[in-house]
Amino acid sequence: MKPPIVVIGIGNLGKTFAQAFLRMGHPVYPVLRNMDPGEVAREVPEPALVLVAVREEHLHGILSSLPATWRDRVALVQNELLPRDWQAHDLPEPTVAVVWFERRKHLPPTPYYPNPVYGPHADILLDAMAELEMESVHVTDPDDLLFEMVRKNLYIVAKNIVGLAAEGTVGEVWAEHRELFEQVAGEVLDVQEWLAGEALPRERLMAQLDHDITQLPDKSTKGSSAPIRLRRMIAHADEAGLAVPRLREIAATL
Repeated sequence: MKPPIVVIGIGNLGKTFAQAFLRMGHPVYPVLRNMDPGEVAREVPEPALVLVAVREEHLHGILSSLPATWRDRVALVQNELLPRDWQAHDLPEPTVAVVWFERRKHLPPTPYYPNPVYGPHADILLDAMAELEMESVHVTDPDDLLFEMVRKNLYIVAKNIVGLAAEGTVGEVWAEHRELFEQVAGEVLDVQEWLAGEALPRERLMAQLDHDITQLPDKSTKGSSAPIRLRRMIAHADEAGLAVPRLREIAATL
């Protein structure tokens, strides 16, 4: 029997990976919201992987409570993820998947772009992607991982925030409100640079945003998490001393 895998958070994403791990022959131990990870760790002290699949706002609480024997085998799949998130908890380098597929309730996963995977246990997630029939790419350079994380963050956060101010699909809003979209994206990149603690390849990221939008023009902009993402960006901007006037203008209309 293959070694067990722990999955913390069994929402749509955690459930999808859990199904793949089971098909790969790994016993899966879920950690639900009302469960103590320490109790599970006593039963499964040395899993092959600990996949943290909780929502962004719950990530730091989970990382701060990880049992010691799990800390060197963590995998992260959140949006808005950056190295500072795991560095804040002195975690060893985790495995990271930048997920470009969507899973709706009772429906199979829908792929959008190849899924970059990085880290010491990347092989398990790469095999899981293959089991899910999702294209993936093994990233080995930390700078490439940072680019891929910011690329996804920029796409998700900018389109969600713009969707609070303009109606239409992402392609329609990009075509009809390009100035607004680019201003929002620029301010999101300002925040991302501050969070990353280094200059980012802004021109390349904006070109990638153009590509990601034009390849999937019928995707929606506004999601249920959009107001939360906007508030989170403004909170980071306040901490960094960034003006972000467009983000604040949109927030004032809500």
